[in-house]
Amino acid sequence: MQVLLVITGSILTVAVLGLLYRIITLVGIAKGDSQKRVGTSNKINAFLFPLVLLVGLGATAWYSGIAKEYFLPEASSIHGVKTDELFWLTMSVIGVAFLLTHLLLFFFPLIYQYNEKRKANFYAHNDKLELVWTAIPAMVMTVLVIYGWQLWSDITAPAAEDAVKVEIMGKQFAWELRYPGADKELGAYDVKYVDGINSMGIDFNDAQAMDDFTYREIVIPKGREVELRIRALDVIHSVFMPHFRVKMDAVPGMPTRFKFTPTKTTAEMRAELGNDKFNYELACTEICGKGHFGMRKIIKVVEPAEYESWVAEQTAWSKQNADYMSSTWAEKHAKTKLAKK
Repeated sequence: MQVLLVITGSILTVAVLGLLYRIITLVGIAKGDSQKRVGTSNKINAFLFPLVLLVGLGATAWYSGIAKEYFLPEASSIHGVKTDELFWLTMSVIGVAFLLTHLLLFFFPLIYQYNEKRKANFYAHNDKLELVWTAIPAMVMTVLVIYGWQLWSDITAPAAEDAVKVEIMGKQFAWELRYPGADKELGAYDVKYVDGINSMGIDFNDAQAMDDFTYREIVIPKGREVELRIRALDVIHSVFMPHFRVKMDAVPGMPTRFKFTPTKTTAEMRAELGNDKFNYELACTEICGKGHFGMRKIIKVVEPAEYESWVAEQTAWSKQNADYMSSTWAEKHAKTKLAKK
């Protein structure tokens, strides 16, 4: 880092001196002390253009190697691998375009620096050239957009019938989770049933909701498709699971969904990374208020058999809150029937 700072400082120093030299030359011309429109300062500045580019590219390549340890590891989901492929394909296209345009941009001042003996050629336009540099980017962009659209359509399409379903609800400032019980189906919900106990507004008028259960962590099986059913109670939140390349907004009044298939258990990732403390995690990537920083959930990916055993050990929410179901819910249910009449 010190070497980089020294190099950058040296270039900036030379650039400032070149600029000052140029100002002195222009002042001399204005006073009539010099007849030359350009001098040594012009050559210095022309030479600095490609030098700055080459040093910048070299520093970028050098620091990328250092920063690599902070990059996300290989995606732990099937669609995540394809998402990464699309990302690096896009970066490659942008990188090639960046290098070509900047090589021209930074070397042209050196090659075509001002020369009093050379006369500029007036070149208004070239229809063929404009067609080429319009058509090629348009075709490349079309390919990237179609590829991205196909990936997006796949991860947001309806999940398979046997997919593991998990409901995630964001609120200020926490995530709440609900899982289906033995029937493998999540019951209905309604915000009018939200209270201090039934915080997710589970609608127990729906028989499928009776065996649903809640849990403090996200537990999902490896190798099985998982469907996230996402909603928000108050403001916009965002479900972000970086290791699975999952990101979807949680919007009040507009449920969203995302499906993916985990490919590595938590234990496998710990062994792969050599980090016994590693955990997959869910975070909120919307700035949803002062407690935004605390919206974090641990994600446990386990083998399918372990997942089934874990589900079998859970107790339905309705059984854990039997008093609520026999009194509060019965009262609300009666009011609902009267309202319908």
